[in-house]
Amino acid sequence: MDRRFRFRRAMNYANLSTPLGLLIAIAGGASRRPGPDGLILAFGYRHRFPFAAAFTVGNVVLTRRDSLSERLVRHEGRHSTQWAWCLGPPMLPLYLLAMLVSVIVSGHQAAYNVFERLAGLDDGGYPHRPARWRRRMGS
Repeated sequence: MDRRFRFRRAMNYANLSTPLGLLIAIAGGASRRPGPDGLILAFGYRHRFPFAAAFTVGNVVLTRRDSLSERLVRHEGRHSTQWAWCLGPPMLPLYLLAMLVSVIVSGHQAAYNVFERLAGLDDGGYPHRPARWRRRMGS
């Protein structure tokens, strides 16, 4: 494994986000297996929240599905790096704030969410939407 992914894995264990992700996976009844670049893939997550196809807590990628595309795993891997840079727990309120800003700006939770944009909207399966004021001006 590349040095940067080993560092990310160590940071996310140290900031307790990966242990939190593992607890969420266990509570959600997800089966866990090693993924690429130090990620842990948790399939069969049973809870309805959050509504995304997959979500990441630390180095743990959780999904209700039985498999994930390589593209979506790369997207979630970028979120794992964001957890490391945000030093774990602060990621959650920052992400929620970014989601709120995105809804206000575009009407969609991801289109203007800085975390989703940095992780790649296309890789995450999210739409590109113009800001509300641009839609009005273009009418």
